[in-house]
Order: sequence, then structure tokens, then C-alpha cells
Amino acid sequence: MRPQVLIVGCGFGGLEAARALRSADVDITIVDKTNHHLFQPLLYQVATAGLSAPSIAAPVRHLFRRQRNVTTLLGEVVAVNAQAQTAVFKDGARLLWDHLIVAAGATHSYFGRDEWAAHAPGLKTLDDAFEIRRRVLMAFEAAEREDDPARRAALLQFVVIGGGPTGVELAGTFAEIARHTLPGEFRRIDPRQAKVLLVEGSPRVLQSMPEALSESARKQLTALGVEVRLGARVTGIDADGLDITTAAGAERLQSRCVVWAAGVAASPLGLALADATGCTLDRAGRVVVEPDLSLKGFPAIQVIGDLAAAQSHKPGHEPRPVPGVSPGAKQMGRCAAANIQRRLRGEATQAFRYTDYGNLATIGRNSAVVDLDTPAGPLRFSGYFAWLFWLFAHVWFLIGFRNRFVVLVDWAWAYWTHDRNARVVAGDGLSEASPASAAAASARRPAG
Repeated sequence: MRPQVLIVGCGFGGLEAARALRSADVDITIVDKTNHHLFQPLLYQVATAGLSAPSIAAPVRHLFRRQRNVTTLLGEVVAVNAQAQTAVFKDGARLLWDHLIVAAGATHSYFGRDEWAAHAPGLKTLDDAFEIRRRVLMAFEAAEREDDPARRAALLQFVVIGGGPTGVELAGTFAEIARHTLPGEFRRIDPRQAKVLLVEGSPRVLQSMPEALSESARKQLTALGVEVRLGARVTGIDADGLDITTAAGAERLQSRCVVWAAGVAASPLGLALADATGCTLDRAGRVVVEPDLSLKGFPAIQVIGDLAAAQSHKPGHEPRPVPGVSPGAKQMGRCAAANIQRRLRGEATQAFRYTDYGNLATIGRNSAVVDLDTPAGPLRFSGYFAWLFWLFAHVWFLIGFRNRFVVLVDWAWAYWTHDRNARVVAGDGLSEASPASAAAASARRPAG
């Protein structure tokens, strides 16, 4: 039998590892909880009705239909037996492996306050995107039926917690929806009166970018109509809003639509690996790996992507932490695949070296910030040309010609018309409005 390679997770890292082994004399099994690969950098576009799900997601089986050494399984790996070299599924099934690549990704972190999740969904999966889109659109629908001014104001106040790239993108797009997409479609409310707040605990947004670009992003958000609250720490979230603490003291924000973009935690599979191998986890639950991405004492197990607390080892440089971004996951996937082939040839493995191409973040229509590393030095710019660069960079890295074409058409249409075509949601949304408001609205409706 040929060596069996098991890849857990088909995100950017797992996908890249499997592709890098296309010509290897191995049999590959990919296991994922979903049947699709998701282009997460554009997931916020699904959450804000700019794109439909098929534009940024592709069935895993379709992606590997021509790679004959790949078998795809739908399932969830919950434990690993390192000595017996088996993976344990949630339903109790087991799968043997000779080489294991764990690319299980990350999930939301509410910093020990998991009860907040019911009131402030995060954005990691298509289900999350559908739920956020439903809450945003249903808030406008409920406000149209609401008579009480205070309740209507709470329905039309949208709060995004977290000033990283996801939070900035969501807040800017929420403001665009209220000011450009929905006006003229309602009779009892003016969507332009909606308030969008971005709450960030640190002194600036986009902490990973230079201070000048962070300030540019803040100004662009303000120009779009977003109220940016910096140095604001969230102390409580419930069905009616949230509590924050700032230098001025405690404050209550009434909102029926709160979105969480503030924290990331590693997949629970990291804890299972620690139990099985004794490996070390960092404070975020990520697995501390060796320079070649393997686990200490278990060279046949490699951990990549958001689950790995990896460092880049470049000759002549101090090791540097690898950021949790898609280029890092892709490069780790290629490195893990190459090291498997080196082991099969009896050669020594190589340390992972990360190439940082820079950071991009879009803020809204014609607004973005770009921080690139080039041979000539850092290249930093913002505004319209940064937005164009962000757009074409993301379209280029989408999987499949159809996806690129569909996204370009949708974005071109949205740019010229301000329309968002993916605004269909399931459910009638009646629970978003009070029975009294529903009765009053019915009473005012003309007969016939």
C-alpha cells in the first residue's frame, strides 16, 4: 500500500497541501466538517448581501475531481491516537494514517463569555454569514413596523465589536447598505437615519497596520458614516444591547443587531492533540510546532494554518511569529507537503519560511488601505486606488473562472447601481417586532 496522508480541514492550508501532493506517490484523504472550501476574505460580502454563497465557496469534491490520489470525506475529527496513528471521528469511526496534516482552523473567542454568542454572532462560516445577513435585514423590516421611537432607534443602531479587518469591513458595508442600498424602499422609516458603531478596545483600528494607515482607515470609516469608538471595552451583551466602559465611564448602547469581530480562538482539535501528544498550546489554544511544523516527538504529525503557533525561520533573521492570514496558511500547506515528500525520500525536513506580502483591508466603496512589502521597501497607500488594488487582488485569488467572473459582474453592478442582489433571507422575521407593533401596523393597512 502507498503511504496514507490524512489532511484534517480544507481551508487554505489543507487545500494547498493536497494540491502540492498531486504528483506524489501517496494516497490522500481530506476530512472536513463541511462539503465546501470557503474563500474567507470575502465572507463578509455574503453577510452583507453583496455576494451569494456560491461566489466564494466551491464543493471540495469538485475541486479534486481530477486529482486521482485524493479521497474526500465529510466528517469531524475529534481526537487523534498518535501511537496507533489513527484519527477518531465524532461518530466513533476511525481512520489510519501514516502522515497527518492538521489544518482545522479557528473559531470565535468571546474571552470566557460564551453566553454572548447568542446575542453577537461572529463571522467564520457560511451559516454565520447567513445569520448576520438575516439579523441586519430583519432589523430594518422590524423598524418599519415599530411605532415606539426608542425601540425603533434600537433596531436601527448596528454595532460591530472589534476593529480588525473583519470589523472594519462589516461596519463600512453596513453604513453603505443604510445610506445607498435601502433608501426609497421603505415608507415609514428612512434607512439613512440608521447608526453604525464600531467598538474597539485598543487606541486604534487595524492594529497590524502602520499607525498612519490605521488613522486613514478611521477617517474613511467616519466619512462613510460610521461612528468609531476607540478605547471602549465591552463588559456585557444581551438581547437589547451592550455595555461598554471607556475613559469617561460606563455606557449602555441599545441595539438589536450586534456583530462580534473581536476575538479568535483555535479549533478544539488543538486541545485533543495536546492530550494525545503532550504538545504545548499558547494562550489562544494554538499548537506550538517545531520549525518544520511538526510536533515535538511526533514528526509524522504537522499542524498548519490558524491552529499552528508557528514561526518563520529565515537564515540570518530571528524567528518571527506567522500571522493568521491566508497567505501564511497556504505557504504552511506547501511546506508541510514538501516535508512529507522529503521524509519519504529519507531526507531531512526544512524549516518553514514565511514570505510576508503585506496587508490589505477594504473599508467601503472607493475606500481601502494597502500595506505592501516590496524589494524597494514598504509601499503604503489608501483611498480609491487602494480599493481597486484590493478588489483585483481578491478576485485573482478566488478559485475557478466562474467565481471570478460572477464576482466581477456582481461588484460592477453594485458599484454603478448601489444594489445588493443577495438580500433574500429565510423566515418571516415576525419575532423581530413586538405583537403590539404588528397589530398597529395591520390596523393602519388599507382594506382590500
